[in-house]
Parts: sequence; structure tokens; C-alpha cells
Amino acid sequence: MTKFSLLALAALAAPAAAQVKLNGAGATFPNIIYQDWMLTYNQSHSDAQLNYQSIGSGGGIRQFSDGTVDFGATDAPMKDSAIAAINGNVLHIPTVLGGDVPTYNLPDVKATLKFTPDVLADIFLGKLTKWTDARITSANPGVKLPDADIVVVHRSDGSGTTFIWTDYLSKVSPEWEQKVGRGPSVNWPVGLGGKGNEGVTATVKQTPGAIGYVELGYAMANQLPAGSVRNKAGKFIAASLESITAAAAGAMKDMGPTTDFRVSITNPDGDAAYPVASFTWFLLHRQYDDAAKAAALVKFVWWAETQGQARAAPLGYAPLPKQLGPWIEVRLKSITAGGKSVWTTAAR
Repeated sequence: MTKFSLLALAALAAPAAAQVKLNGAGATFPNIIYQDWMLTYNQSHSDAQLNYQSIGSGGGIRQFSDGTVDFGATDAPMKDSAIAAINGNVLHIPTVLGGDVPTYNLPDVKATLKFTPDVLADIFLGKLTKWTDARITSANPGVKLPDADIVVVHRSDGSGTTFIWTDYLSKVSPEWEQKVGRGPSVNWPVGLGGKGNEGVTATVKQTPGAIGYVELGYAMANQLPAGSVRNKAGKFIAASLESITAAAAGAMKDMGPTTDFRVSITNPDGDAAYPVASFTWFLLHRQYDDAAKAAALVKFVWWAETQGQARAAPLGYAPLPKQLGPWIEVRLKSITAGGKSVWTTAAR
């Protein structure tokens, strides 16, 4: 038997490398890019099979905390109490950026409406009820607004989109913070509820004079009118991939290599920053029991944080500021299995 034949038989006899299956669940907002990332990654990394279920931020946190998935995803960071309940065994790793936009049903208004922070807060508090209110018309000179009632539309389900919106309103309105506050679900003072971005959009479209909030990517995909919002610097800014990335840059001063990344970037500094923006996060454990799974997961996440970022903008998401890369690397290097870092066998 030739040397070549012996090598061939040895190769046939060797067991195939086991494929690691990784399951995740959570936020609906980043679902489009997460599915794209996983499909792309699976095609070039046959040693891993990734699956993600888009069930909402709250569901993602629950399944991650219960240990029924290998990683979670959320648009609303976990609360301290939820982190304490799993003994601190979680890392929030930002993936892309998103933002909420005010969308409205005013068919005869062709111009992009401008909203000040106090106007948005008072609309959703039910205090400002007419489109011809002087505070709206003064911010929109030359725009003929209808003498119609304002109908508020909000999410009926718990969502990261609502967390972003209410986090912003809590920062710009002391009354909102005191009476309603922030969270994936709140007790809305007024308005009609719609389930998901789809439900809010359908209700706004069916209701003359309505105003609601949806995520930028969804507004872009569905060609919805989206108002510009006056930011902390006093500039009216339209939501865009660039202005949302600028919002993250404005919040960088509050972050560093050891941050847990649970940083709110609503109402940030910066002339070009859109004020209703947020990170969305992967939830990873600090310690895993299964070293093979941990290594495969870290390898995928690092790919998403580097090569995967180029796929963000074409899909309607804002990529992360490049300055975050080294800090994310520090956090991924801290992940262990059996007391040992999995980085050396994963991300390089």
C-alpha cells in the first residue's frame, strides 16, 4: 500500500469535527441583521450552527437568564436586580445602533415636521392635543397644519423601542419622569396601543391626526414620514445612520475599557447627534460551562463586531463607532469556561 493510500485511509478514519450549535433569542429590532450575520457566518464557518429567535427584548432576557439559550439579545439593558438574580453572570456587548422616530398621519403636510423635546413629552402626556398648538406651529414656520386632534399611538407590548422612547422622554421632561418613567412597558397616560412596529404603523396609517414612534430601520423600509427632533445642542436633526452614530460618539465620554456598556445615549451631546438613539446588545455569560460553545460564540461575536459591521448600513442599521472595538475586545477576552479564557481558541 502506498504512502498516499495510508494517508487517505487515516483521513477517512478520523472523526469529523463536531458542529457546535448555538441558540439565541431576543430583540426584534436587530433581527434582520442578526439573521444576515448568522447566515453569512454559517456559510463560511461549518463548525458552528447559529440560530436566533426574534421574540422581543423581554423574552430574550428571560430565556438568557433561565439558561434556555446560549446568548440573549435586547434593546433595553438588564436592570441591576435582574443581573443580581443571575449572580452577575452577564456581559452586555453592543452590536449595532438604532433610533426611534416620531411618525404621523397628516396627508396634506408634505414637509418634514420638527418636534421640540417639550412638545413630544406633552403630546404623549396628553397635555398637547391639537396640531395647531402654538408650540408646534412655531417650530414649523410656513407649514400649514390641520385643525385636528392629535391621537397618540404607542406600543401595547413590552419592547426595547418603548424603552428608548421613554428613556428619552424621561431625560427631557421632569414631569414625564415623575409620572410615567422609563421601561419596556409603562402605564401610558393617553393613546391607542399597537402590537409591534407593525401594529403602531397600521394604527397611525388608519387614524387621521395620529402620531406614534417606530424604529428608524422600520420607518425606512416602509417609507414612513419621520419628524426631526431638536437635540441637546439646539439643532433639529433628522434620524439617519450618520446622526445615530454621532449620538454614540457623544456618549463615549461615559464609557471605557471596563464598562458594562449599559450606557444610555439618548439626548447626547453633539451638534450632529440624533437624540432618540440607542445601542442594541448581545447578552453573553461571563462564565460558561461548555468550553466549545463559549469559544464558538466568542468567535462569532468578534466576527460580527469586526467584519459584520460592514453589513449594517445596507440593512438600515448604524454601525458601531470604531473606538468601541478595543473595549469590546477586552470584554470578550474576559469570558471563561472552566476557569480559563476561551479567547485564544476563539477569536484570532
